Amino acid sequence: MTAKVAVIYYSATGSVHTLAQAVAEGAASAGAEVRLRRVAESAPDSAIDQDPRWRQHADATTSIAQASVEDLAWADAFAFGTPTRFGAPAAQLKQFIDQAGGLWREGVLADKPVTAFTSAFNRHGGSEATILSLSNVFYHWGALIVPPGFTDPAVYGAGGNPYGTSLVTGPTGTGPDAAVLEAARYQGRRLARITIRLLGNGHATRESVAAMTSRTV
Repeated sequence: MTAKVAVIYYSATGSVHTLAQAVAEGAASAGAEVRLRRVAESAPDSAIDQDPRWRQHADATTSIAQASVEDLAWADAFAFGTPTRFGAPAAQLKQFIDQAGGLWREGVLADKPVTAFTSAFNRHGGSEATILSLSNVFYHWGALIVPPGFTDPAVYGAGGNPYGTSLVTGPTGTGPDAAVLEAARYQGRRLARITIRLLGNGHATRESVAAMTSRTV
C-alpha cells in the first residue's frame, strides 16, 4: 500500500530546505507519494533584505508550492522542518500549524505518524528543544511520533540526535554535509516504512481516519 507523506517546512536561508528535500527523497525511495511544501513567509521584506542569503533563498524557492491545511488532510504522515528560534519552532511554521484547528477538532490529524527535523547556528543552539516543542503539538493531535532514534548508523554519522535530524550551520552558514543528508533521507524512509506498515495492518487506514471526522472534541 502506498503512503502519502507531506514534508512541510520553513527555511529562511536554505538549510532546512535542503534537509526537507532529503527527507522527501528518503520517503519517496521507500515507496511513498510525497508532497514537498514550504510554509508562507510572514517576515516583512525589510527584514529579509537585511540578510542577502535570506533574500536569495526566498527568491529561489518561489516555484515550490506553499503548504495548505489541505496537505495535512491529504497526508497519511507528516514530516515537519524548521530552524530553531530560541529553542522553539520558527513563527512561520507555528503560524501554519495554528491553522489546523479545524482538522484537529474533526480528528483528521489523529493516528497519523509524524516526525520532525531542524537546523541551528550552534551545536547547542536548541535543536533538541525545538523538536520537543513541536512534539507538544503532535501530542495534542493524537499523532504517532516517529523519531529516528538510534536505529541506523546514519543517525550516528550525523552526530547522533535521536529526536530528529539536526544540522549545525555555524558562522559560515554551510549546508548539510553528506552524513547529515543521509540521516535526513533515513528519517524520511523510516517514516514512510512505518506508515506503510500501519496502513497495511489497518491501524491507521484512511477509512478509519475519515470515520473520525464526525467525532467532536
